[in-house]
Amino acid sequence: MSVSRYAAQCCARQLRASSSVRSASLLQQRITQRHNSTDAAAAAVNPKIAGIVDQISQLTLLETADLVASLKSRLNIPDLPVGGFAMPAGGPGGAAPAAAEAEEDAAPAAAEKTLFNIKLMAFDAGSKPKIIKEVKNLLGLSLVESKKFVEAAPKVLKESVPKEDAEKIMATLKELGATVELE
Repeated sequence: MSVSRYAAQCCARQLRASSSVRSASLLQQRITQRHNSTDAAAAAVNPKIAGIVDQISQLTLLETADLVASLKSRLNIPDLPVGGFAMPAGGPGGAAPAAAEAEEDAAPAAAEKTLFNIKLMAFDAGSKPKIIKEVKNLLGLSLVESKKFVEAAPKVLKESVPKEDAEKIMATLKELGATVELE
């Protein structure tokens, strides 16, 4: 019986070895196909752009996040909600009538402020993780971006927020141990 068991183990080893050789050759074929497809696409691209793409593709995740933040600040690109571009309330054509109404109501609006900026001023060190999670949920940022945002306090958290929403956000953050002010 030990001879048949030995023979079975030998057969199993050979099968594993041949399947790994087969999978390695398949993997090599896929890599070659992928490499060739990117070479064909890169042939039509500007060499300067190709160099930048090569450099960016070699960055780590944290370096990429820093790159994105730097580009946003240098190019003055605002942070957008996760859903993408926000449409005006009236749809694509709703901006012109809203502007006309805003001009008519300019005098009363000056007396009563309805939109506020929420500014994170400071936070308790013990409540930092909770505040980071809340900022992540509010702004739709990644965890790393939220951490950097909180650590950069004082910083404007949200702009042009209706009074009711601003008070809710402010109350939530104060419960968590943050110092927040409305501007």
